[in-house]
Amino acid sequence: MDIVTIKENKDFRRIYAKGKSYASGILVTYVIRNRTRDVRIGITTGKKIGKAVLRNRSRRIIREAFRELAGDVKSGYDLVFVARAKTPFVKSYDVLRSMKKELKEAGVLK
Repeated sequence: MDIVTIKENKDFRRIYAKGKSYASGILVTYVIRNRTRDVRIGITTGKKIGKAVLRNRSRRIIREAFRELAGDVKSGYDLVFVARAKTPFVKSYDVLRSMKKELKEAGVLK
């Protein structure tokens, strides 16, 4: 199982349209099955979060939180994590806890 980054806009649009979403105050997670054995992840941070520094921090925190959980994620899923306004101001531990709860709810964790 590999972890692949989602880069194409059409993939993001497909996941938003057909995937199931799970939300918390810190993070929104979209989950959909894919046809490969890979786990594909995408991270989006909108303009609402703030300037580039805050958006980049949000992405870094989310990436770090996912790195901790990557081994426990079942293969064959596309995941998109959307940062919320709070995201750049919390510790990666809080994002990890929130992400774990959402992925468990989605039934993606082993």
